[in-house]
Amino acid sequence: MQEEESWVDTVKTLVYAILIAVLIRTFWVEPFKIPSGSMYPTLYVGDFLFVSKYTYGYSKHSFPFSMPLFEGRIWADEPKQGDVVIFKYPQDNSTDFIKRVIGLPGDKIKLEKGRLFINGQQLPREELEDFVVRDAKGNAERYHQYIETLPNGVKHKILEVSDNEMEDNVEELVVPEGHYFMMGDNRDRSDDSRVSVGFVPFENLVGRARFLFFSQNPEYDWYKPWIWPKKIRWKRLFNTIK
Repeated sequence: MQEEESWVDTVKTLVYAILIAVLIRTFWVEPFKIPSGSMYPTLYVGDFLFVSKYTYGYSKHSFPFSMPLFEGRIWADEPKQGDVVIFKYPQDNSTDFIKRVIGLPGDKIKLEKGRLFINGQQLPREELEDFVVRDAKGNAERYHQYIETLPNGVKHKILEVSDNEMEDNVEELVVPEGHYFMMGDNRDRSDDSRVSVGFVPFENLVGRARFLFFSQNPEYDWYKPWIWPKKIRWKRLFNTIK
């Protein structure tokens, strides 16, 4: 009898633990891993971050597997220009993307020779030292690096291979109501609202990226435990995301 009660208690504990984890991931915070370099220099490949799920309210995409419990958003709070957000890719409503909010509903967005215009005003940018990304063999890819200032005063870093790449010229677009225009900080290496993403519906927003809780260089071999300490980017741990 005692053994049966012990087994039942273990199952209950496991169920409670799973339920609590699901509730936390749904309503409070959820961890994500950065798989690509589209948000360099803000986010690196191998960064692990927490996203606040409550910032913009909740939609069906707040729940596991985007369960269609209701339409639209509840307790909604709109994002601001410069927010770094996780959202569901509008073309399949399942793949997670992370980009920066650039255009709000009603904004006019244009790019001309790499320069971003919002509502007819060219955004100021200040050039910094070049940003260098190295692969496992030490080969370097060099980018021009700038600080760009959004109309609301938010400053953030961006990268450009040059001002003459394929996505550096976009005719003026008007962001529809209930949608947002997203761009990666690595401007010439990002699939975003200029490419296949298009305008992102408010409903597709999952949450706002808040801070890094871990970061490791994926170029190192995982099966060599003696180099694991070198894999960790110690200076990036617990950095807030701006």
